[in-house]
Amino acid sequence: MKELKNKVIYEGFKRLSDIILCIIAAIVAIPVIVITCFFVVLESAGNPIYSQERLGKNRKLFTLYKIRSMSCDAEKNGPQWAEKNDVRVTTVGNFIRKTRIDELPQLYNILKGDMAIVGPRPERAIFTYEFEKTISEFTTRLQVKPGLTGLAQVNGGYELTPSEKLNWDLRYIEVRSFWEDLKIILKTVLVV
Repeated sequence: MKELKNKVIYEGFKRLSDIILCIIAAIVAIPVIVITCFFVVLESAGNPIYSQERLGKNRKLFTLYKIRSMSCDAEKNGPQWAEKNDVRVTTVGNFIRKTRIDELPQLYNILKGDMAIVGPRPERAIFTYEFEKTISEFTTRLQVKPGLTGLAQVNGGYELTPSEKLNWDLRYIEVRSFWEDLKIILKTVLVV
């Protein structure tokens, strides 16, 4: 009973702190998003904001927003897993991926409640169900809200395999707490 009460307190505090941190971050993020979108459009025509369906907590689908880092026709041959040195990534896209600027529009997803600041990265349904065929516990990561950052992002990011990401996500789910979230946020600042 005490563990359930602690979980409810943690979840409530986490949600409140997510909202407060997003509002504070938006003061800096909005001008950065506008300027970055300008450079994205200068380099390649098309909408600078990219939206895509992702799986959230308990398999709930939601629309995730990012600044476009790839060419507009990046998936003309169907959904593709991003790779290291992906040729679809633009020059501006390469910079905003390294600095994680492309993720800033997800502050909106956090304010809406689809995501948290810290948690496993949200994945596309097509990839999640594909990975689940060979990595039996892959959907276990859907027990918690996905996050803007997480253990996988601060310990490898884009270069991790789905299996490696899952290991970091499961570790987070097991030990998540206010202090763990705070450590991950601080590590994220150092990584960026």
